[in-house]
Amino acid sequence: MDDLHVPPGPGIPGGLRVPTGELVEQFSRSSGPGGQSVNTADSRVQLSLDVGTTTALSDVQRDRVLNRLSPRVSGTVLTITCEEHRSQRRNRTEARKRLSELLRDAVTPPVPRRATRPSRGSRRRRAEQKRRRSDIKQSRRRPRPE
Repeated sequence: MDDLHVPPGPGIPGGLRVPTGELVEQFSRSSGPGGQSVNTADSRVQLSLDVGTTTALSDVQRDRVLNRLSPRVSGTVLTITCEEHRSQRRNRTEARKRLSELLRDAVTPPVPRRATRPSRGSRRRRAEQKRRRSDIKQSRRRPRPE
């Protein structure tokens, strides 16, 4: 197959091209119920990319990907598994598409938070809620001996 192409987006205006040599594909039998050669063909695809050594990413992009995808990364290797289709070719295409989308989302720079203040109405509602809650708790107390 060809190089993996990641379309342009925020953080990657020219897109990315991951060389085929950096992608590792493994094939195995798909799980699930049998019937009509589902379990006899190696249609399941595992597509792996070592994010730590890839030449497609800059150092900033590499750090972003490793930080954002840390739950999905084992060491520095990102692995995508696809076994939705009965055809190996369709699973390979789908795995590449998923990896491309995942990298594109992970490389996107963070949007800075714009500081805001609570509105007058929200402050008023919060104060009323606190007063109501205080009254409820006051009513639970033992009455004073007067």
